[in-house]
Amino acid sequence: MEQIIGAAPARAAVKDVTTATFMEEVVDASHDLPVVVDFWAPWCGPCKTLGPMLEKAVAETKGAVRMVKVDIDKSPELAQQMRIQSIPAVYAFLGGRPVDGFMGAVPESQIKEFIKRLVAAAPGAQVSPIEEALAQAKLAFTDGDIGTASTFYGHILQHEPGNIDAAAGMGRCYLAIGDLEKARAALAGIPEESAKTADCLALRAGIELAEQAEKTGPESELEARLGRDPNDFQARFDLAMAKFASGDRQAAVDHLLDLIRRNRSWNEEAARKQLLKLFEAFGVADPLTVESRRRLSTLLFS
Repeated sequence: MEQIIGAAPARAAVKDVTTATFMEEVVDASHDLPVVVDFWAPWCGPCKTLGPMLEKAVAETKGAVRMVKVDIDKSPELAQQMRIQSIPAVYAFLGGRPVDGFMGAVPESQIKEFIKRLVAAAPGAQVSPIEEALAQAKLAFTDGDIGTASTFYGHILQHEPGNIDAAAGMGRCYLAIGDLEKARAALAGIPEESAKTADCLALRAGIELAEQAEKTGPESELEARLGRDPNDFQARFDLAMAKFASGDRQAAVDHLLDLIRRNRSWNEEAARKQLLKLFEAFGVADPLTVESRRRLSTLLFS
């Protein structure tokens, strides 16, 4: 049969996923190939624009990437666990964990780059030197080897000055060594319409947290206050930020989780909201984010 001229562009076969099926359809399935999760709702106008573009980009991978959709109205607890504060929100899972994502309506070119990265990250994929260097940089950063990560990011930016992931990654490296001024400059150099990738969001959240941490008192004074009164919630909250500023991410998480356990509703759930911002700053794929999300879910839903 002759091909029909003007036929509609291909769309990905998309399955609706709920809290009950998320583990099987997303987490387990992502061990075989990347899975894109589109968090949406019927009332969301931008979702209706983004969804078809995302489906088209996934379909063009010819099965190398899979896509599912989550209606946040039907699965609110799942949206809360994934820190979905606004939609559209898109996450990519690979190897059983989130590895990339973005929030808000983005141009089709950015969607194609997002899918391209996933195809490159899939098992057995052929990657370009730039993509390989980005992967090495992100791995080094996650492992805490900031020097190696910044070297990789620097080389990438020499070859591709407009590489958004490398620019955001370099900004995160500056943030990790406490150079807030250069981190701000790195973020300012990224066009606003492109600053919606996971790394850009992590950089922005990290800067906001660092600025907030500058306003806390000395750790010794905050610890002394908690020694006198373990239920001094403001002191515990401020100590979490002080620990974050000093690079002790685990202690920052632990103090906020402890505050949630003691009084979840304190200051309009400030501890939970701050913890979610920490997750954003760490990055969706960071092992501490993954582990701490489980601990938070246990507290919230037990």
